[in-house]
Amino acid sequence: MTLEKNYDYIIVGAGSAGCVIARRLIDHSNAKVLLLEAGGSHAGISRLTNSIEWPFNMGSEQDYRYNYEPNPYINNRKIDVPRGKGVGGSGSINAMVWSRGNKYDYDGWAEAGNKGWDYASVLPLFKKIEDWEDGETDFHGAGGPISVERSKDHPLFDAMVSAGQSYGMPYVDDINGPNIEGIGRGVVNVKNEIRQSPAMYLEPIMDHENFTLLTYAKVLKLNFEGKRCIGLDFIQNEKSCTVKASEEVILCAGAIDTPRILMLSGIGDPEELKKLDIHPVTDLPGVGKNLQDHIFLNGLCFESKEPLGEYNSNLASSTIHWKSRYDLPSSDLMFFAAQIPVLTPNLAKQYPPVPANTFSILPSLLQSNTRGYIKMKTSRHDGPLEIQYNMLEDPADMDALVQAVRISFDLIAKPAFKELMGDWAIPGKSIEDRESIVSFIRDAASSYWHVAGTCAMGNSKASVVSDQLLVRGIDGLRIADASVMPKITTSNTQAPTMMIGEFAARLILGK
Repeated sequence: MTLEKNYDYIIVGAGSAGCVIARRLIDHSNAKVLLLEAGGSHAGISRLTNSIEWPFNMGSEQDYRYNYEPNPYINNRKIDVPRGKGVGGSGSINAMVWSRGNKYDYDGWAEAGNKGWDYASVLPLFKKIEDWEDGETDFHGAGGPISVERSKDHPLFDAMVSAGQSYGMPYVDDINGPNIEGIGRGVVNVKNEIRQSPAMYLEPIMDHENFTLLTYAKVLKLNFEGKRCIGLDFIQNEKSCTVKASEEVILCAGAIDTPRILMLSGIGDPEELKKLDIHPVTDLPGVGKNLQDHIFLNGLCFESKEPLGEYNSNLASSTIHWKSRYDLPSSDLMFFAAQIPVLTPNLAKQYPPVPANTFSILPSLLQSNTRGYIKMKTSRHDGPLEIQYNMLEDPADMDALVQAVRISFDLIAKPAFKELMGDWAIPGKSIEDRESIVSFIRDAASSYWHVAGTCAMGNSKASVVSDQLLVRGIDGLRIADASVMPKITTSNTQAPTMMIGEFAARLILGK
């Protein structure tokens, strides 16, 4: 494709939000749009499209291979944080869980001063994305770019539902409906075992005369005239290029690379930027702060008596949303039963290889009290980052996860699993006392790959963007990705991030 010197809009990152915005701008305006993606195309790579092959994407060429720095609360381990590199972004390598979270998530954003982000206002945007298998309902859309369906039947689904109901959990017909607390069938952006990537938004516009997609295009820095962003520099095939935007530059590079681009460009904490010999353009100390994630526990693995049948969907058929404490306003825990063993490298070293026919119970904490940060160690655009989540630093997080492990043990002890299960694989036997559970969690805790919040939306000095997603103190610059979440959703973050893309497109188009 021929690169022009000027575009109306430049979008950085062809991920879950960037693809959405590009499509809507082309569909509903006469604007010239340039979409820059640091990775390549995913066409023709089976593990990126076949829904059951997704674990092989982790650590691949399509993964940035970021990690959290060690800390003493996780036994000084580095924690892998996979992030998608290529068209579709993390939505092309992830586990395809389609979950919006609780309506209280979005009402909380609005109550914090972000007008228009309440649940009732964003629900139509979620519906706009979807082509729901049952057609349009009050909570689902039809005819959207992304096909969404319930997970397929599997013996683990039956066991998990029966165990959950024995525990006292209600059955939830739709985990994206008005009341998600309980156990229900998982929902995935999959159709006929094929991933429905955010890249599908781009398919109808690839040949449009006003649209240009450049892959392997790595942004170096933003350019300014005074306090207005007028374009950017990027490198492609070792060639440096400069391009201008007459209307806006829109950063959709994700919760790690969006703050990096801002800092490279002089937007952030002035004192930290000066240490790297970067001239500050505007004082926004919240850039790279407020890092949030969900804490995922690996390593509760169990051997089944018989083979469990063929893998299907995204290797997990059911979803539980539950509270670690009854006094919480909404559920803070989520559980999956995975059709494969899932464990951290630390646990893999401590235990012998798991036997055949092993499955996992995977609890996670969706409302962590921990906050982290991202810092650049050098001023190089491709230099190392210090990404510190401070996982398990807050004692309340450990309390919630101890309860999550105990709930997992209660579920696996129910009759449905007793009929299915042969023996414990990891940790080998039930660990009941708190000290043993805490020790296990320090080795089992992992990232759920849901990095968010590092360019938070709000109206305080710590916030980076307004509720219109405009970068504070800079004209012509907007952010639309998971980094703008003031508080992470109680869900997997792909669907919420695509909704953010739809919200941004509506703002830009003035509709």
